[in-house]
Amino acid sequence: MRRFLLTTAGAVLAVAGAGGASAETLREALIRAYRTNPTITGARADLRAQDENVPIARASGLPSSTAQGSFTETLRQTGNNIFAPDRQINGQATVSYPIIAFGAVKNSVRAAETRVEAGRANLRGTEANLFTDVVAAYMDVIRDEAVVALNQQNVRALSVNFQASRDRFEVGDLTRTDVAQSEARRALAEGQLRQAEAQLIASRENYIRIVGAPAGTLESPPALPNLPDTTATAVTTALAENPLIEAAEKARDATRYDTRVARTAKLPRISVQAGGTYYNFLNTLGSSSPVAAAPQSDYGFTAGIGLTLPLYQGGRPAAQVRQSQARESQAIEQVTSTERGVIAQVRSAYASWQSAQQVIASSEVAVNANRLSLEGVRAENSVGTRTILDILNAEQELLNSQVTLVTARRNAYVAGFALLAAMGRAEANDLNLTDIGSLYDPVANYDRVRRKIGDWGSDPEPLPVATRTVDTPAQTPIVGRNPELEDPALARPPGADPAALNPGTPPQGAPAGRTGSQSVDTTPANPSGTPR
Repeated sequence: MRRFLLTTAGAVLAVAGAGGASAETLREALIRAYRTNPTITGARADLRAQDENVPIARASGLPSSTAQGSFTETLRQTGNNIFAPDRQINGQATVSYPIIAFGAVKNSVRAAETRVEAGRANLRGTEANLFTDVVAAYMDVIRDEAVVALNQQNVRALSVNFQASRDRFEVGDLTRTDVAQSEARRALAEGQLRQAEAQLIASRENYIRIVGAPAGTLESPPALPNLPDTTATAVTTALAENPLIEAAEKARDATRYDTRVARTAKLPRISVQAGGTYYNFLNTLGSSSPVAAAPQSDYGFTAGIGLTLPLYQGGRPAAQVRQSQARESQAIEQVTSTERGVIAQVRSAYASWQSAQQVIASSEVAVNANRLSLEGVRAENSVGTRTILDILNAEQELLNSQVTLVTARRNAYVAGFALLAAMGRAEANDLNLTDIGSLYDPVANYDRVRRKIGDWGSDPEPLPVATRTVDTPAQTPIVGRNPELEDPALARPPGADPAALNPGTPPQGAPAGRTGSQSVDTTPANPSGTPR
């Protein structure tokens, strides 16, 4: 079965989807986007339109018939036209069936069928890109909520610092410079908080744009399994399974059939033809004329074989052949271009994933070290060996390392998923979304229309499938309290009891994204990906 290696990934997402009803999982976001995102619903409609090219091409090889009729009333006869009837009815019907077209119809049908296959591959690529966008939007909200919470905590800590500095200034323990430094750092932190809140609003609005509904309480996503061990493995898999490469190859094959069709323009066409005529003078064929005894109505039939032999067409057939060959050459080059792009995407994604893993590891060390450093600086300040500025700098360094860690975890997850998408392993079947009901089957519509030959028929009036977001509320930067992001080191003001510092106690882990959820797997066993 195709992409068997990601069965485990689907199982992980399925388990994640069975979480608490009060929180939204990544799997639920993927399902909602799969059903209602206008990008993918529009791509499906475009593929249905491409399906119709097959019966359109096949129609050129099927019988065709036409009928013509007319009624003529003579208002005044000329003096020398005594044999003409005053009125008449004429009818004519013809049937033609092409029997020899030297491959024109066959190659047109093959070209249409090949383009349908290319369209299916492009739809798979659209699906993978959509899921990558969903993952990026999901992780952006988690990251920015954590950044806002961290900045809020920083503002609270700096506010406590500022008040403590003022109190100590009142008793002569600090100078006005110390108070001004605390006030300036608090004002700067409030500005950073406003920027973080604006970024959170933008991420939440982007989530609505992609997923179709506001982000609730988002759980941390499951770890991404089955990432490749080496760049070479990733590239090999991508070259074999990336849908964009397959689409480019199918488009190239279709142009070869187009060239064969163009070559038939200078060849003869043979068809079988049959026809019938009917006339009726409605008893108006001059009764006093010698032709009065002629029949007032009659009919006739004809049948035969028609031959159309082009002799000279002003150079058009040769120009069409050259044009088709040039487009075939363009399609060949497009395959190479797509292949280059996929290789570069996979390699850069792999490198970015490894880089994110290293950033996570170093940031965890930095967070723990900065937490201990802050505790130490505060303890030393209480005995007069450190200044208020030293405390402010230590608090800022702790915040910076926490934000870097949260961002790196987001980048690592998005990078890993982007790598799976580049390898052709991030579609609905790969993610085990089949239990949501029937997935969209592009072959079903093709089978429905490919043999249709009736001229009278249509589908129901098109109706919107994607959901609108005009009724969703404007997003706010409000975030709930997250105990995992609350750092006890920032809870004590400067001048606190130095005995509170206990260097022998291991520092707590770096802040993660959500409470009670699985964090991003940071083990270096399967490196991968670039953030999207």
